[in-house]
Amino acid sequence: MRTSFTAVPRLFGALVVLVVLALLTALPGPLARAAPAAGVPKVLPALGNWSPSQGTYRFEADRTRIVAEGRTARRTAETLREDLRAAEKGRIPVVGGVTPRPGDVVIGVAEGRKGELRDEGYELRTAGGVARITAATEAGAFYGTRTLLQLLAQGDSVPAGTTVDIPRYKERGVGVCACYIHITAGWLENLVRDMAYHKLNHLLLELKVKSERHPEANSWGYYTRQEIRRLVAVGEKYHVTIVPEINSPGHMDPWLEHRTDLQLTDSDGKAQPSRLDVTKDEAFAYYSSLVDEYAEVFKAPYWHMGADEYMLGSDFAKYPHILEYAREKYGPGATPQDAFIDFVNRVHAHAASKGKRLRIWNDGLTGDHTVPVRPGTTVEHWLKVKTTPGQLRAQGYPLMNASYSLYLVRGGFHMDTAKLYGQQWDPRSFEGEKLDSAAGITGAKISLWPDNGRAETENEVAASLRMPLRFLAQTTWGAARPDPAYAAFTARAGAVGSAPGLRDLTRVPVPDGTYTLRDSEGRIPAADWTVTRTPDGYATLKNAATGRCAETRSGRLTLNTPLEPGSSVTQETCDPANTLQRWDLERAGGGLRLTNALTRMSVHLADDGRLVQYPSDQRPPAVWKFTPTAR
Repeated sequence: MRTSFTAVPRLFGALVVLVVLALLTALPGPLARAAPAAGVPKVLPALGNWSPSQGTYRFEADRTRIVAEGRTARRTAETLREDLRAAEKGRIPVVGGVTPRPGDVVIGVAEGRKGELRDEGYELRTAGGVARITAATEAGAFYGTRTLLQLLAQGDSVPAGTTVDIPRYKERGVGVCACYIHITAGWLENLVRDMAYHKLNHLLLELKVKSERHPEANSWGYYTRQEIRRLVAVGEKYHVTIVPEINSPGHMDPWLEHRTDLQLTDSDGKAQPSRLDVTKDEAFAYYSSLVDEYAEVFKAPYWHMGADEYMLGSDFAKYPHILEYAREKYGPGATPQDAFIDFVNRVHAHAASKGKRLRIWNDGLTGDHTVPVRPGTTVEHWLKVKTTPGQLRAQGYPLMNASYSLYLVRGGFHMDTAKLYGQQWDPRSFEGEKLDSAAGITGAKISLWPDNGRAETENEVAASLRMPLRFLAQTTWGAARPDPAYAAFTARAGAVGSAPGLRDLTRVPVPDGTYTLRDSEGRIPAADWTVTRTPDGYATLKNAATGRCAETRSGRLTLNTPLEPGSSVTQETCDPANTLQRWDLERAGGGLRLTNALTRMSVHLADDGRLVQYPSDQRPPAVWKFTPTAR
């Protein structure tokens, strides 16, 4: 985890349409699209071209069928059927081998059109009463269905016309540091669905998977393999590649707490809890074994090793043995940073042996090294340093824009989406440099960081993420500013809405009031409790006798958040701004699970009468009965 620093005009006639589409395909990067003209159906990302025709397409829940032309198209059709049902559009059948009739949706995959539609483009044609989606790949067909879903979210009638819609950038993403602070799997699944609805396809997750080989590393904040496999399956279904990261060789404190033998020690003999000693063979063996474990549950063709801020708050001079190591390996002209690059390159080779391509952050590539990073390593640029984005591109490294201006930090900087929209920001605009073309740029992503874990709840983060996500989707797929003003863009986002099938994580399943609580064994903790819904969709619990609120504050703090299993839940002075007093109530087993909104640990009643919190895989969550008190 990193520390925060601060239309085309309307076209008439088939010949004109074909000419313009050919030109759009030929033009490079940012010049390939103009902003859409008025009258173009509103979706997000906006359509870059639209050729209207007479009439409308009308969706009819009691008549429409999804006609799948082939096995590949059928998978996309089945997903569309599920999403239409979730959007309350009825139970639409998927059929094959039939002649389309008015009201039908036809999905076809024509590999011969790849030269025109590329890997993710599609053609949507609404004519003759039929909505026809054609793509060269399954992914392209899927994105065509996202456009159709967005149109149907605005009504069952769609103007007749044709578009050919092709993304400008390959990687369109979001990065989430689910490191240290556990983010619920339901929240991440919602994110994947909403990303896909807006045609984003790349999710970086810096996180800890519960290790089977290194149980000593399993401090809370981890995910179980079962949780990850489910999330990866959701990503596959919705064409979102989920890339895992274990940040190294810096920021490894979640993994090194009980491996002090692998911590970097300075010249004063002081160990650095977050820094891995890159000179030790055991350190590389430890890290590579973690890579191996992640490869068993993540299917992405990438491995992200972080490689940022290794010397944050210090410098290599405090660790003379690193320079000695570098000179022994690379000769007398080597620098201490060569030892760092050597570690990166060894991870590159190990990841490649697992079929993974390496990704790193840019700030460690300062130019103060003689050993080059291996070719093919994707550099995700977030911070202005001596080596510029232009230089990295000239050196041949795939370059992703992860600029600090695209950050959302709990308790810190939030990207100014309206300002970036007004500036027509696009992925060529890096920190410190704007490149003249999109060549060599894989795409861009926004990043969510939990620098102060208790500053915002998940639901608050979701609310603040809404427009940044849609802005990033627009500028990585199409024109930087499809509407003349940001207010019009937000109206476009409002018309399109959110992905069907999202779980409502802000719903409190009991009304405000006072309740007697009984746990799974029928035990009652103290007096009655008053439940009050919070604005972000959680609840506070106030002891009716003491007037104090349930809070988790004891135990060791991580990012200002108490994440120690078994720590107590106490009664403290009620404070509406205190996020540690917010509780997630979720139906389960005929009652409710009671989980802290930040620690994500569930509440239990100990034998001595104390309320304590534990992760659900360490102790099955208690099921609480909430019985309204007599009035």
